[in-house]
Amino acid sequence: MTAAVRVVPGQRLLSYADGVRDVYRDAFERPPWNEDAGRADAYLDRLDADVHRPGFTAALALTGEAIVGWATAWDTPESFPADRCYPQVAAALGVQRTQDWLCGAREVDELAVAGHARGTGVGARLLHAVTEDRADGRCWLLTAARATDTLRFYERAGWTAATHPSSSGMSHAALLGPRHPARHLAPRPL
Repeated sequence: MTAAVRVVPGQRLLSYADGVRDVYRDAFERPPWNEDAGRADAYLDRLDADVHRPGFTAALALTGEAIVGWATAWDTPESFPADRCYPQVAAALGVQRTQDWLCGAREVDELAVAGHARGTGVGARLLHAVTEDRADGRCWLLTAARATDTLRFYERAGWTAATHPSSSGMSHAALLGPRHPARHLAPRPL
């Protein structure tokens, strides 16, 4: 059965908390993420606040009433955040590119697909669902450089690396969406 993907309001996403938690665990407890089960509960706590962010959007992939994937996104604040991995991205891009390319743009925060639904196009459809309404195409995301399969997925979906991982692979990569006006300006790896 093909999963139906639909954009949902934040409160509707929260009503699927158990399914979101299950998919989070399935997606992120395995390598390269290796997150413990408690991280799924912590994500739900964060999600409860995230749904109130400006520009928040979410999409669910459902097979019947069962969640097989979800994605969330919001508008990056004009004052670029200084928590999580943001400082690393800002240092890699520089002040001007960070401001021009990322601030005010749609930021894909999370995308997760259950293992049994991977390779079916669900992830690409979720990614499209949370970015398609951005008329100016300014969308971006951040992922771990060690997640090579994830990076390949985004590249196949037309996303362009704007930052490049360190040789140790212990860093993060920022990617610009397929319609981002600056994607052709992104530096190429050496």
